[in-house]
Order: sequence, then structure tokens, then C-alpha cells
Amino acid sequence: MQTFALRSSGGLTLRVTDYGCIIMSLLAPDRDGHTADIVLGYDSPADYQHDPRPLGAVIGRCANRISNSSFTLDGRTHRLTPNVGRHHLHGGRKGFDKIEWQGKPFAGDSTSGVVFEYTSPDGEEGYPGTLQCRVTYTLTEKNEVIVDYWATTDRPTPVNLTQHSYFNLRGRGAGDVLGHVLYVNADRFTPLDRELIVTGEIASVRGTAYDFRSLTSIGARVPGSGYDINYVLNGRGPGLIHAARVEEPDSGRTLDVHTTEPGMQLYTGDGSAFCLETQHFPDAVNHPDFPSVILRPGTEYRSRTIFTFGVSHR
Repeated sequence: MQTFALRSSGGLTLRVTDYGCIIMSLLAPDRDGHTADIVLGYDSPADYQHDPRPLGAVIGRCANRISNSSFTLDGRTHRLTPNVGRHHLHGGRKGFDKIEWQGKPFAGDSTSGVVFEYTSPDGEEGYPGTLQCRVTYTLTEKNEVIVDYWATTDRPTPVNLTQHSYFNLRGRGAGDVLGHVLYVNADRFTPLDRELIVTGEIASVRGTAYDFRSLTSIGARVPGSGYDINYVLNGRGPGLIHAARVEEPDSGRTLDVHTTEPGMQLYTGDGSAFCLETQHFPDAVNHPDFPSVILRPGTEYRSRTIFTFGVSHR
């Protein structure tokens, strides 16, 4: 396993590994110039092999849940590996987060980064087709971490990649994230049933615990088991959408998320960190009214998400 360290003149230090394309650490300055690691992770790539959580990893072939671990495509039913009861989550038992990719660093005039490549064989975790994948992390002098995804296939197959870093802008181990203030650019979300499978409905956030259309502390109205919900982002189009902003009042650290994706999953788990997983909607393979996740031969899967880190002095 290899690790790569990237640094910006703005004070960010990003450390990544080719195992799962994992972001192992991200050192960021606070308003006083003190740095802290703002993602959960381990010091050694080998430690990630023993943690079932996809800490900091790229998720694939399909992020989120697929109901009953199956879908029908062009008249043929495909059975995927179940790994949460009878359902399929985040690519199965050995998704892209548990794969050793091939990494190659690069540097430009004002950027540095790493390109990771992986070929997912036909039938892996039940998915049809051989998928050629590429994920690029680019660190800019504007303190942006740009994540670009690209894929092609030789057979029709679902593809829905995301980045699964667990953030805590106070710093790793510095307490919970309930005091972080969050804005999500979404009027609607996709409700879940008791097994956390989307119902197919698209509902308004108005009057619910999921309404972050104005800056609100994450802990203001947390649902019983924490947040684990997909948002339907406003302003969907061919370009980047401002999906979310997070501010941490004590340190002054901020995070803005822009994406080409139509959705974003907010996950808080036990409250020690939060995830903002840009993606297509969960279980889209079984809901024809959702934006399609099917990639076909002769076409390219392309997606971009930009995480921008800053400091607020207010």
C-alpha cells in the first residue's frame, strides 16, 4: 500500500492512500492558524482493513442501499451481494473501499494530486460488465480538494460513486459535531422505510428535522438515531451546484461543498463526525423516476465534487 502527501500554500495537508482511495488525514488551520486533522482515520493504511466503516474511502460501484440486493436491467435480473440484512450497501462486502487501487501523483503550477485507477471485473459483487474506473484527487492553492470520477463499461451497469470522509471541523477527537452549523441547498429529500430503504417518494423538508435551508446547528433537532438521509439538491443542471456549507463556531473552520451530482447524503452516526456524500439517489436502479445511474458502453461516467476549506472570523 502506498500513501501520498499533498500540501497547499493555504495551509492544507492532505494524506491519501491507494487502499480504497482513502483520505487518511486532512490538516487544516483554524482562525488562529493552529492546524488540526479534520477527518476521522488511522495512521496506517493497513488499519482500514479491519474497520467495517468506509472511513474516508471512495464508494462503488453503487453508493448507498439497493433494496433486496437486486435490480432488473434490460429485462434481466441481477443479484448483488447482500451485506446489510437482505439489502446491498455501498458496493457489497468488498466494495471499492476495500480494493487496492493504482495511484500516480502529479503536480502542476498551482495544484498537486493523485490519480487512482482500478478495473472492476465483470460479476464483481454481482455487478454486470467490466468497469474501468479513475478517481482523481486535486489539491489547489485555494484550499480546494477536487474529486473527479470517471468510468467506462463494456456492458450496461449501475455506477454511483461517492467520497465517504467523516469530517469534524473541531479536529479529530475534539468532541462531537452537534455544534457545527449546517446549510443544505435542498427543499426536498427522499424518505426511508424502517429498513432505511427509500420509499420512492420525494418529500418537502419543510417542518421536518431535515430542514437545513438556513444555517442551523446539527444538534438542534437530531432524529433518534442521527442523520442518514439523501437530499434532492436544488438547481440541478450540467454544472456545479453549491450543495452545502458547514461552519464550526469555536475554531472558525468552514467547509463548502459543490457538486455535479443531483443528491447528497447527510450522515452523522453517533455524532462524532458528519459525512456529506454527493451522489445519485439511493436505490435508483429500482426507481425509474429517479435520475438514472445506468452507464452504457460507448458513454462515459463523469462526476465532480469540490470540498473548499476556509476560515470564518466572525
